[in-house]
Amino acid sequence: MYFKQFYLGCLAHASYLIGSDGEAAVVDPQRDVDQYIEEANAQNLKIKYIIETHLHADFVSGHRELADKTCAEIVFGREAGATFPHRAVKDGDELTIGNVTLRIMETPGHTPESICVLATEPEDNAGKDVRPPAKLLTGDTLFVGDVGRPDLAGGRGYTSQDMAAMMYDSLHKKILTLRDDVEVYPAHGAGSMCGKNLSTDTSSTIGQQRKFNYALQPMSKDEFVRMMTTDLPEAPAYFPKDAEINRGGAASLEGLPPLRSMTPAEVAEGAKHGCIVLDVRMADEFGVAHVPGSMNIALGGQFASWAGTLIPMSAPIVLVTESEDKAEEARLRLARVGLENIKGHLAGGMDAWKEVGFEVAIVPQISVADLKRLIDSRSDLQVLDVRRPAEYESGHVPRAVTSPLSKLRESFQLLTFDPAKTTTVICAGGYRSSAATSLLQAAGFSDLLNVTGGTTAWIKAGYEVDKSVPPASAGGS
Repeated sequence: MYFKQFYLGCLAHASYLIGSDGEAAVVDPQRDVDQYIEEANAQNLKIKYIIETHLHADFVSGHRELADKTCAEIVFGREAGATFPHRAVKDGDELTIGNVTLRIMETPGHTPESICVLATEPEDNAGKDVRPPAKLLTGDTLFVGDVGRPDLAGGRGYTSQDMAAMMYDSLHKKILTLRDDVEVYPAHGAGSMCGKNLSTDTSSTIGQQRKFNYALQPMSKDEFVRMMTTDLPEAPAYFPKDAEINRGGAASLEGLPPLRSMTPAEVAEGAKHGCIVLDVRMADEFGVAHVPGSMNIALGGQFASWAGTLIPMSAPIVLVTESEDKAEEARLRLARVGLENIKGHLAGGMDAWKEVGFEVAIVPQISVADLKRLIDSRSDLQVLDVRRPAEYESGHVPRAVTSPLSKLRESFQLLTFDPAKTTTVICAGGYRSSAATSLLQAAGFSDLLNVTGGTTAWIKAGYEVDKSVPPASAGGS
C-alpha cells in the first residue's frame, strides 16, 4: 500500500492518497486538487475513487473538480444526499484499489452520513499473517485526543443529544471493536472547530486512543451524551453553508475570474458601497498604517477559518496585501471556505494608498510590560480579552473583560466600555487581538492598543494571572 497524508495547517485539515498496483483513492480532498493528481502521477497511480467521509462543514471540498480531471468516482455515505452523480455506500461495502481493500463503516455521530474507511492489505504469499496494520481513516468521527462534535446536524432534524448517542454507538460498537494496532488517521488536528480537545499529532492507533482519549474512557451512554453536549463552542456561521456547497459540489477553482488590480480611488469607492476591505498583513504592519475601516485577518495564522467566521459568505471583498502573490494566496485560501466574491486587490498596497494622500489609520502595538505599567497606573484603562471562554477561564490579565472574537460584533452592546477611552486588546499571541482591534476601530473605538505576545507572553513574564470570571463578561464562543 502506498499511503500519504496531506496536511493543510491553516485549516488543520488532513486528506489522504492511498494507492496499490496502479490504482488510487483520495480521501477528503481540499478544494485545490492538483497536488493529488501530481502525486498520483509521480507514483504511477490512476485515481479511481474520491471518498468523502462526510459533508465537511469547515471547508469546501474539491471532489467535483478532482472527478472532472481524473474521471474518478465520488463516494459518499448513503445518508449524504449529495445532488450530483456519486456512489452511495453503506456499512460493510468494499471498494478495491489494486490489492488494497477499502471497507466502509457507517459511523454517524458527527453528522448523520459520517463514514470511516478501513484500508487493509492481504496476507503475504506464504499465507502467514504478516500483513501490515490496517489504516482507519476516521474523518471527523474519531480524532487524536477527541471525537467529533455532535451539534452540526440540527438543520437536518437531529438534536445534539441524538447525534451524541449515535456517536457513542459508532465508537463502541464499531471503532473500538478493532485491534489496538489499527492506525488512526483523522480529517483534522489541533485548531479545528470540529472538536474540543484535538491533539497536535496527526495520527495514532486504536490502542493509544483507547488508553488516552478522554471520550473513549469507560462510561455509560447517558454520561457520554451529557459530556459531549456540554460547553460546546458555537459553530461558525459558515459551517452549514460549506456543507451545502459540498452537497452540491463546488465549482472549479479554474472558473474563478482573474484577480483585478484596483487603484486607491477604486478601493475607497468600493468601501463606501459596502465592500469589506480585508487587510491580510501581519499585525505590526497593519498597526503602522491601514485603510480606515479595514479588517485585519493575517495570512500568517488560521486565516481561512477566521475569515469564514467574521465575513458573511456573499460579502464583496477587496484585499490589501504586500504583493500580488500574497493577494493570489489570500484569494485561494478564502475560496477554500467558500468566500469567492473577491472584487480585487489594492495595487501597490499601502504605499500606493499613502502616495495619493488618502487618510491612514493606526493601531499602536504594545508589549505585555507596557500593558502591566498601564494597568498599574491607569484606573480607567479598558482591557478586552478576545480568546475563547475556556482560554479566558484558565487564566487572564487582571481587569480583563472577555468577549470572544467570533462573537465580538454581537457583543458590542454588552460591553460597558467607553469607545473614547483607551482600550487594550489581548488574545493568546496577538493575532486574534489585531483582528479585534480592526472590528472595534470600525465600530468607533478611537484609542486602541494591541498587545503583542498576548497572554502567553504575560504568563511567561511572570505577571499576575486572574482566574475569576467577572459578571460583566460579554460571553460567547
